[in-house]
Amino acid sequence: MTSELLQKARDLEARYGPRIPDSERPALHATPAIGWMNDPNGFSMYRGECHLFYQYHPYSNEWGPMHWGHLKTKDFIHWERLPAALAPDRDYDAAGCFSGGAAELPDGRQLLMYTGVRRIYDAEGFLQEIQTQCAAVGDGVNYEKAPNNPVLDDKDLPEGGSAIDFRDPKIWWEDGVLYAAIGNRTADGSGAVLLYRETGSLKWEFVRTLDASRCQYGKMWECPDFFPLDGRQVLITSPQDMDPVGLEFHAGNGTLCLIGDYAPQGGGFVRQYAQAIDYGLDFYAPQTLLAPDGRRIMIAWMQNWDTVGAKPGHCRWFGQMTLPRELAVKDGRLYQTPVRELENYRSGCVVHRNIPVSGEINLPGVQGRVLDMTVDVRPTGGELYRWFRIRVAKDGEHETIIRYRPSDGTVKIDRTRSGLPRDIVHTRSFLARPQGGKIKFRIILDRFSVEVFVNDGEQAASAVIYTRQEAEAITFEAGGSALMDVEKYSL
Repeated sequence: MTSELLQKARDLEARYGPRIPDSERPALHATPAIGWMNDPNGFSMYRGECHLFYQYHPYSNEWGPMHWGHLKTKDFIHWERLPAALAPDRDYDAAGCFSGGAAELPDGRQLLMYTGVRRIYDAEGFLQEIQTQCAAVGDGVNYEKAPNNPVLDDKDLPEGGSAIDFRDPKIWWEDGVLYAAIGNRTADGSGAVLLYRETGSLKWEFVRTLDASRCQYGKMWECPDFFPLDGRQVLITSPQDMDPVGLEFHAGNGTLCLIGDYAPQGGGFVRQYAQAIDYGLDFYAPQTLLAPDGRRIMIAWMQNWDTVGAKPGHCRWFGQMTLPRELAVKDGRLYQTPVRELENYRSGCVVHRNIPVSGEINLPGVQGRVLDMTVDVRPTGGELYRWFRIRVAKDGEHETIIRYRPSDGTVKIDRTRSGLPRDIVHTRSFLARPQGGKIKFRIILDRFSVEVFVNDGEQAASAVIYTRQEAEAITFEAGGSALMDVEKYSL
C-alpha cells in the first residue's frame, strides 16, 4: 500500500516534473524528476532492464528528508522516469531513507535495502541520528517495506562499531548467497566496510570487516561497493574528511579505489593498490552493477558536497549523475570509459588530422555543447611543447579549460569562468602517465557538465558547469609547437 507521504511525492513529481523542458536538462545525463538528487542507489539489473534509484528530495532543490527517486533504462543512456520508490514514512526511517542497493530475488521480486534514519536525544541532550538497515520488496514500481524492519541494527555491529555512522548497504548475489557491504565508523574515529550475508527471510549475519581506513584515508567510509574485475578484487568507497595527498587525493569528501586479492574462506581482502576514482571537481558515491554481457558498469553523483550552494538561479532540479562508465583493471589501476552505447547517439563526424598548433586556433565544424570529442596531442620536431590547452563552452566571457603540461605530467581542469555563481574551488590538477609529450583526451560535453577521460580511461575527471548554452566555441592552444588529431561527434 502506498503511504500518504509517498503518494504526496509521486503527485508532486507527476504534476511538475513534465513542466521542466528538455532544454533545461542535460541531454544524456540522469537528473531528478524535480527537486534535489544526490547519491545513486540500487544501480542494478531487474527483469532485463537497468534500474537506478537515487537520493531524492522532491520538494526543493536543497537536501531534505531523503526519499528514493527512480529511473530505468535499456541502454544506460536514455532514462525513463518512474514514480518515487520510497518515502520516510515509518518510525525507523522518519529522518530519511538513505542510500542502499537493490537485487532481484529468486521469486522474481526486487529487493531494496536502504539505511533508515531516526533521530533521538542522547543522555546529555544532544540530537543523534541512529542508522539501521531496512528492506523493501516490490515489482519494479511499487514496494512494501519489510515487517521485520530494521533488518540490521546496533546489535549486529562488530565491537567498536558506530550505530550513528552505519549506512549505505550495497547488495549482490554470490554463489547463491546474498551479501551486503556496509559503511561504518570504527572505534578509532575513521571508516571501515563491513560484510554481511543473508541467512534467510531477510535476516543477516556479520561475516567480517573487509577493510578499514585506520585513519589513513579519511574518516567515515560511505557508499561502499565490492566486486571482482579482471582477476582482481576491487573495493570502492567515498571517505569523508580526507587529508590531501599530493595530486592523488584532495581534501574533504573524496573517493577511494582499493585493488587487491580476496580469499573468502581465508584471510579476506588484501589491498595492494590505492587510488582516487575520479580526479575532477564533481564526483561522489559511485555504485556499480554487473551487466548481462559481463561488463562492470559504474555511475556516480556528479556533484560535490562543498559546492552544492553554488546553484544557478531559478533551477527546478539540482544534481545529476555521470555517464555510466565501463570499468577495467590494467596493471593494478582502475580504468574507466563511457559505456559503448553512447556511440549509438553519435552523428555528424568531423575529423582533422596532423594539425599544427602553436597559438590559439579553432577548427571548422568543431564546436557545440552536446558532443563526444577525442583529441590526440604529440610533439612536433625535436622540442617538447611547454603546455597544451583545450578551451570548451567558450564565448567572450566564459570558458572551461583542460590543460596538459608534459614537463611534469599534470592535467588541470579549470572551470573558473564556467558560470558558477560562488567563489568555490574551481581548479583541480592530477598526474597523467608520462608518454614523451603524447596524450589523448576524450571529452564529453552535455550542457551542464564536462567529463574528461585521459589516455583511454587511465584517469577520469568530471566537472559541473553552468555556462550559458550559447557558449559553444572550442579552441586549441600550445605553448611551443604540437601536432594534434581531432575527432568530434555531435550527440
